[in-house]
Amino acid sequence: MLASQTPALLNYFNDRQTQILQFIREVVEIESPSYDMEGSRAVVARLGAAAKQLENVDSIEQIAAPGYGDHLIIRAFSSLPEKPILLLGHTDTVHPRGSLATKPFRIEGDKVFAPGIFDMKSGGVLMFEVLRAFEILAIKPSHPIVILLSCDEEIGSPTGREIVEREASKAAFCLVIEPSAPGGKAKTGRKGTATYTLKAHGVPAHAGLEPERGASAILELAHQIHKIHALNKPEIGTTANVCTISGGTATNVIPDAAECEIDVRFTSMSEASRIETEINNLKPVDERVSLQVIGEINRPPLERTEKIVELYEKARQIAASFNYELGETQVGGASDGNFVAVLGVPVLDGLGIQGDGAHTHHEHILLSDIPKR
Repeated sequence: MLASQTPALLNYFNDRQTQILQFIREVVEIESPSYDMEGSRAVVARLGAAAKQLENVDSIEQIAAPGYGDHLIIRAFSSLPEKPILLLGHTDTVHPRGSLATKPFRIEGDKVFAPGIFDMKSGGVLMFEVLRAFEILAIKPSHPIVILLSCDEEIGSPTGREIVEREASKAAFCLVIEPSAPGGKAKTGRKGTATYTLKAHGVPAHAGLEPERGASAILELAHQIHKIHALNKPEIGTTANVCTISGGTATNVIPDAAECEIDVRFTSMSEASRIETEINNLKPVDERVSLQVIGEINRPPLERTEKIVELYEKARQIAASFNYELGETQVGGASDGNFVAVLGVPVLDGLGIQGDGAHTHHEHILLSDIPKR
């Protein structure tokens, strides 16, 4: 972007702030929790309708994901010879259908509240507003632009990952319009994630008459949880936490079945491999109990590389040209940007509008940040 274009762009987005907010509201008020095919397709239809109004859009592609909804790909300025810029995000939210009834769209001072507004429907709207600005201001980018909004990011991208990797492999770089970090910081690093379920299969017995004949699956899991938490290395960003546990059938029966779910976060693939090996090789303390591990590494880490820092510095300088401070940070949560980074494609994450409360009842964005972002 030429420095001379910055004032015109900022003025344009300031003038259009009301319309952008209305667009955000329309998209937010189409509830689209993960697995809600009807909601997903409704959001895609609204965004597709917006894309159809733009002459710089060359194609609109909906990819069906049975059981989840539709993924959306918008291609613009495709005749330009350079590799495309990939704008990445998702349309699914964690908020169940009906959330708007108790947490409606509302504005309180500079805060705009609504389920899914921060993570990340407002970011999706920004992508389309960028294309609109190019058209209205007659600005041509240096690269083609591809917008990809998946419909299953919040649940690990079971169908979206392949599409993200395919589009990212052809991109010059990727901008992820996920929620920004506190203070509006961009995300130049993200931990990778893995989830496992550890199941224990023991021997039932009457807890009063003959408990010695039983082998408690719950007791065995208690032993294993100590082993799992011993895998933590917080000093290098590795965490392994048992977050749910269940088991047993009645208060007077030695439990023959129990299971727990394990959340793992890591900053390097070597740590991911270490944890996975340790969990898969857990041995029972009580040999009468058998252990079963289900799960795998879900997302690789987004590691802060020189190319990512270079991309961040370019964004920081553009922001500084209109006195907007764009900081950077590294976070524990993962996104589809993790899949991009492992391909060696430069990626800058967390470029969404400033706000707070992702996945909570007080989720919101800052009204004043819309034009600048």
